Amino acid sequence: MPKLGPEEQELAGDTGRLCSSAVTSMSKQDIRERIWDYMESHNIADFPRPVHHRIPNFKGSYLACQSIRDLEVFARTREVKVDPDKPLEGIRLLALESKKTLLVPTPRLRTGLFNRITPPPGATKDILRKCATSQGVRNFSVPVGLDSRVLVDLIVVGSVAVSEKGWRIGKGEGYADLEYAMMVSMGAVHEGTPVVTIVHDCQVVDISEALLEDHDLTVDYILTPTRVITTGCTRPKPAGVMWSKVSCEMLAKIPVLRILRDRERQAGKDVTLQAEPSSQQPAPSTTRRPQDAQQPRTRSPQGEDTSLVATICVGNLPHDTCVSELKRVLRELGVAPLRLTWQGPQRRAILRYPDPATAQQAVSRLQDLHLGANTLRVALARQWRDT
Repeated sequence: MPKLGPEEQELAGDTGRLCSSAVTSMSKQDIRERIWDYMESHNIADFPRPVHHRIPNFKGSYLACQSIRDLEVFARTREVKVDPDKPLEGIRLLALESKKTLLVPTPRLRTGLFNRITPPPGATKDILRKCATSQGVRNFSVPVGLDSRVLVDLIVVGSVAVSEKGWRIGKGEGYADLEYAMMVSMGAVHEGTPVVTIVHDCQVVDISEALLEDHDLTVDYILTPTRVITTGCTRPKPAGVMWSKVSCEMLAKIPVLRILRDRERQAGKDVTLQAEPSSQQPAPSTTRRPQDAQQPRTRSPQGEDTSLVATICVGNLPHDTCVSELKRVLRELGVAPLRLTWQGPQRRAILRYPDPATAQQAVSRLQDLHLGANTLRVALARQWRDT
């Protein structure tokens, strides 16, 4: 255990008050808020501040990171995945200094799953220190895709709160849990791959088991400025992506997750997503609004109903497609409509455009479009009605 300096001893001595508070009856968010508030009010928090809605950095984080050198699991590790959070910077530096392969998830998984940090040849300690920062991760890395042969020996994650039993609470966005589940799905980790977290002593609290869900990642080791805790946790870790816990919004934001979902669908797995409230259409009202009665249908010079020539029907949607997936595709193709009516049970959507020319352009761009294994059926509403 690294020796504590006077400042670290003072900070460590100021912990325990939060731990003794009654947190067992709190929600996850209550626990997060209490820890964030405590770290700010007691000046334990460190840059970037305020720490609210983050994996909090803290004074003494570098000291806590040094303790990983005493773990046998780190000594025998060849490939380590470390989250990009600021308090884990010391772990990333130690991994590079030890010439281990360092994988860092891309922030919010926007551009892929991992980056492999690749310091320049003959890098000095100052260069390695830069490589360990968030800027270094961007400047000295190469992407690692789902098809890469990756075998991670050790995982290091950030936490907002953790219990001595190994139960963990993140900042509430679910990325660490999802990253682990995706690594399981691609064969990069297994149930026995150890998970380490770095926290301040005040972040070690009692957490009710009732708060845990099947997709929550647990930890095997907790490193603080004053302690190394072996949790002995036997609760099973996620065995892969639980698609029923993935929202359509999250899927739309993470391209690599969409690729993995397509692969698992082709492998015959159930990849049905979490129900999306916005895809549920309210029951039609029997009360007619005054403006509805006052707006007669307009007709083109050729006598056609313009509401039909500026409207597109999109059919043959896959059963598990959600409205946000279709909206994303429409945006990417540059044909987002003024209004989209989702008709999920009929596997169909109605798209309304401002004029016939825009609608016809959308039809042209959507021809032969695939979602999953389905080729979508696309036509103007008037043609759809006549078929």
